[in-house]
Amino acid sequence: MKLIRFGEKGKERSGVILPDGRMVEIPVEFGNYGEVFFESGGLSRLSEWLVSDPVFTEIPVGVRLGSPVQRPSKIICVGLNYSDHAKESGLEVPSEPVLFFKSTTALQGPDDPLQIPPGSKKTDWEVELGVVIGSTARSVSKSEALDYVAGYLVHNDYSEREWQLERAGQWVKGKSADTFAPCGPWLVTTDEIKDPGNLRLWLKVNGELKQNGTTRNLIFSVPVLIAYISKYMTLLPGDIISTGTPAGVGLGFDPPQYLKSGDRIELGIDGLGHQQQMAL
Repeated sequence: MKLIRFGEKGKERSGVILPDGRMVEIPVEFGNYGEVFFESGGLSRLSEWLVSDPVFTEIPVGVRLGSPVQRPSKIICVGLNYSDHAKESGLEVPSEPVLFFKSTTALQGPDDPLQIPPGSKKTDWEVELGVVIGSTARSVSKSEALDYVAGYLVHNDYSEREWQLERAGQWVKGKSADTFAPCGPWLVTTDEIKDPGNLRLWLKVNGELKQNGTTRNLIFSVPVLIAYISKYMTLLPGDIISTGTPAGVGLGFDPPQYLKSGDRIELGIDGLGHQQQMAL
């Protein structure tokens, strides 16, 4: 299934994309695609409803799409998880996953504009595979880790490099500005993505290809990340793990390239759709 949330920001309703490409609403009693929906077996109930020959209410073409997941309890990001990105950043390949948080207030829809924060000089882009947790995970094993996944989505992990790397403290303040976590356009359930370790990721700025990678080059795979993170914290349904970015970020160019007002950013992942944002 491909799950969507649509409508005015802050008032999104839930829907699905049918195999024929139509976007349709789902009954309000299913609720929103968040912790309660996933924890209560919402995916199974939704799948049963779809095959019950319901009368569909189509969503108008061109409607705004929000993040396909309601604001989660946390967004956990993984740094330096592609060897080529670690190299371009001038940092050693980590011996274990590098974790940091991104504020959930940064979450937004896939095509909503990027607001470059006041005073920012080094706003950067990062296309990433997002993993959405489907059931509560505590200290799970690598072999069972994928059983806890609801699905996958595209995430642009925007970063302010000066605030992230040149100021005291942790990376989180360079990652958490409003609009810095566009997700979507869809949440694609695991039955449609058989191997999250074999997906192409790409990103363009003003039509120029900047990132062109594959999740085959992940240093720590999706199962390894889920097992590792769940050792240190409880993963709740709807939580997002952003698995890192391949080479080609603005920081890695010589000289570095950063976003400015008027820039157009496009990005996507095989099978998960694509996004586009205009920088303001």
